[in-house]
Amino acid sequence: MTSGSSSNEDDITPEVDAPSVAETFAAAARRSGLGYVAPGETPSSGALLKAMGGVRGLVESILPGLSFLVVYTITRELLVSVLIPLVIAVLFVVVRVVTRTPFTSAIAGVLGLGLSAGLALITGRAEDNFVLGFFINAIFLLALVISMIARWPLIGVIASLITSEGTGWRADRAKVRVAYLATILWCGLFSVRLGVELPLYFSGNVDALAAFKLILGVPLYAGVLWVTWLMMRTVYRSKKVGPAA
Repeated sequence: MTSGSSSNEDDITPEVDAPSVAETFAAAARRSGLGYVAPGETPSSGALLKAMGGVRGLVESILPGLSFLVVYTITRELLVSVLIPLVIAVLFVVVRVVTRTPFTSAIAGVLGLGLSAGLALITGRAEDNFVLGFFINAIFLLALVISMIARWPLIGVIASLITSEGTGWRADRAKVRVAYLATILWCGLFSVRLGVELPLYFSGNVDALAAFKLILGVPLYAGVLWVTWLMMRTVYRSKKVGPAA
């Protein structure tokens, strides 16, 4: 009996706990752009650049859209205008694979450009190259609004995941207030994009639509991210230095 029980114990392998849903979301939040500008830390241009994906991330975000604008403005040819950005995005993925750097976001960019290009080629309308972006902005805006209606402002939830605070922030009126303000700020970002770009889409002004998509893309995102960082830092930093002060 003794030998049998010992052999059974030897056959048992220790179980590895799978990450919980909260841990999975927390890890995703830390990998996101907001994860590089953690609440309570001093804002820096270096951290903001990392949140934008670094120099490579900026180039990968801007160059496809810029190439569409330049090529379409010069040629007025839909096929070449949507294919060149797609080829550029594929090259970015290849470079990341060769250099063994994370390429998930680059692949997502290729898929997005591919879907947009396919829709534009099917309809024969250059402005339809931007339809997918409208849906993405609308989905983000809807999620932010729903989070506020549910009294769980999304920016506050993300900040709590980054700082591993759990739900304790909801008991802090200052943090809740700032979370609402920051969430409203991000609602403004997506609302401005839709408010400016949709009229240009319906009027068929492709040149202006492509230009404003660039202007309201990375530059506006960086500005909103920086202001969000400053807002969240006021309440998270005050809680850290308050007792010491």
